[in-house]
Amino acid sequence: MSSSHKRFKSIDTNLLHAGAIRPNIEDSVVTPIFQTSTYLTGGDRDYDDVRYVRCSNTPNHAVLHARIAAIESAESALVTASGMAAITTAILSIVKTGDHILTQRCLYGGTQMFLNEDAKGLGIDHMPIDLNDPSSWRKALKPKTKLLYVESISNPLMEVGDLKAIVAFAREHNLVTIIDNTFPSPVNFRPIEIGFDLVVHSATKYLNGHSDIGAGAIVGSQARITKATKLLNHLGGMLDPHACFLLERGMKTMGLRVRQQNQNALQLAQFLSKRDEVSEVRYPGLSSDAGHKFAEKLFDGYGGMLAFYLKSDAMAEPFLNSVTIPLHAVSLGGVESLVVRPSRSSHAGLTAKEREALGVTDALIRVSVGIENIDELIEDFSAALSMSHVKEAKRA
Repeated sequence: MSSSHKRFKSIDTNLLHAGAIRPNIEDSVVTPIFQTSTYLTGGDRDYDDVRYVRCSNTPNHAVLHARIAAIESAESALVTASGMAAITTAILSIVKTGDHILTQRCLYGGTQMFLNEDAKGLGIDHMPIDLNDPSSWRKALKPKTKLLYVESISNPLMEVGDLKAIVAFAREHNLVTIIDNTFPSPVNFRPIEIGFDLVVHSATKYLNGHSDIGAGAIVGSQARITKATKLLNHLGGMLDPHACFLLERGMKTMGLRVRQQNQNALQLAQFLSKRDEVSEVRYPGLSSDAGHKFAEKLFDGYGGMLAFYLKSDAMAEPFLNSVTIPLHAVSLGGVESLVVRPSRSSHAGLTAKEREALGVTDALIRVSVGIENIDELIEDFSAALSMSHVKEAKRA
């Protein structure tokens, strides 16, 4: 019994069959849950070869590792207990005390807080760079700069930079690159194909797609994943077998889900861009978006995430309280639509001054667009926007 190494031509077929155990266990069509922590020993060469659930080497893990690597066009992959476990493990597998990191100016709040607090406490410094100003990147370099960390589509501002230029710059200066590819998902973009060294995901989001587990993934070369695995074995952030089973099941429909979310998000973004209550829409699928010229060349679709600024901060709560189809909740990437204020959720750990400098104001609404009927979704947003405007006028 072993995980199949066969890869298929399309991402959709890989999502169903890459890495599957062959021959099928007891003729089971799906991978059974190996609900055991301990396996018989034999042939273990070192600590990381010991068959034990914390070492992420159960059959459930093996299937996922092969499948995620296949859909990202990578040599290897590793699943983790959460997106943050993937992000922190990937970063710490590259840098150590005294090293320096270049980062995108606006990142997911959890990543930003890790860099500001935990990494700093370990003696690892970082410097934000503006992806729209490549001429400034060289000035941010230090003798101990080892890593360049970015997001494919930034959370929550939906920025897409010149990612090919990032790879070229990193190679010129011998930097390792890590990219968070959660927002577009491998259906829309595969960073390994343009030269990124490591890709991280919050697999809680689009890979799983059903808002019922927490998981993460790291993807890259065999050598880099081996190094990350050794570190994760020490940190203990493995994914349990039942969550592996749910993640494998969720991934099977990712192609269908994400393509529908691409369509819905584009139509919703186009609708919002015409509303008087909205001052700006952030979505790389809009030709007016600053990152569209890069996304158009690199992506197969623009994703299910968008953000927009209401005309005033005071309109945010009335809007969130008025929508009836989207749920007002954190996270993203599930089949249901979600709305949230990043200033009160993902970026609440930053100071008000830090949020303001980034553009994460109280008027910013982030939308994870689901697979609902788009006409109903637009009708609901329309009514909620009208209500938010009325309630703001009454308060004034």
